[in-house]
Amino acid sequence: MSNQEKDHFNSHEAFDDKNLESLGSEQSEKIKENLERNVEEKSHETLEDVHKEALEQAMSVEKKHDARREQSPAERRGPLTKKERDHSFDNTMEEVRSQMSGPSRTFSKVIHNKTVEKVSDTVGGTVARPNAILSGSIFAFVFTLIVYLIARYNGYPLSGTETIASFILGWVLGLIFDYFRVLISGKTQ
Repeated sequence: MSNQEKDHFNSHEAFDDKNLESLGSEQSEKIKENLERNVEEKSHETLEDVHKEALEQAMSVEKKHDARREQSPAERRGPLTKKERDHSFDNTMEEVRSQMSGPSRTFSKVIHNKTVEKVSDTVGGTVARPNAILSGSIFAFVFTLIVYLIARYNGYPLSGTETIASFILGWVLGLIFDYFRVLISGKTQ
């Protein structure tokens, strides 16, 4: 940048149209000169060199494209990776949540949180096993009915803990039954 241009920029006077046009034309002339110099320097290359360079670039782009191309599910063999399953799950959840109302979307985000799911799976696999809960509830119903009928016949009052105690007893029996069933058959469900 020339000193005259610096003075124009450093002064706090407003530019007029003539000064702006002259500065613009000077800059465009400098750009044209640089372009002409670059064209002259590159004209020394032969047509073959340009052709070889174009082929090399095309081949490198083709190799990159082949490396990036994903295989179709029919071509891919073997199980999905954890990353692929997580990505698929996230995409599905995002699509489904977009069709939900606001409170449903919030509830879905809470219950499908990884921590909540792990705790739920652990509890479901240990203390809240379906067979244990089923046996607990059936045992509670039958035992409470028997105790109630006996107490009513004999005139005894019930305390209210009979149902809870019989459920816990049935639940423990259900866990024991499940444990032995898994030991014998080797299948969890």
